[in-house]
Amino acid sequence: QVQLVESGGGLVQAGGSLRLSCAASGDIPSIDGMGWYRQAPGKQRELVASISTGGSTNYPDSVKGRFTISRDSAKNTVSLQMNSLKPEDTAVYYCNAMHNYGLGTRFDYWGRGTQVTVSS
Repeated sequence: QVQLVESGGGLVQAGGSLRLSCAASGDIPSIDGMGWYRQAPGKQRELVASISTGGSTNYPDSVKGRFTISRDSAKNTVSLQMNSLKPEDTAVYYCNAMHNYGLGTRFDYWGRGTQVTVSS
């Protein structure tokens, strides 16, 4: 089992910045990758950023160049630096940790989420 606790959400004006953090505990060695997802009202949860154990990162075009994910393996934390925020970034942001079983199967752990609101 892995437990994830997010922090750092809040209200910010468009163009501003926020930094989200996620602390992982439990069966840390079972984690193969971590990331951040978001879900806006009436929309599906979507990937915002991911980072592998090797440090490879992945971003969708909607946040590329504005968001940066980083991982501190010594502290078991993953952070998301969000710059140049836009009103459309408003959502609940969820920390994710995944265990890859191979052959296309995986198990996901989720935090409870933290609200990010960007005002125009």
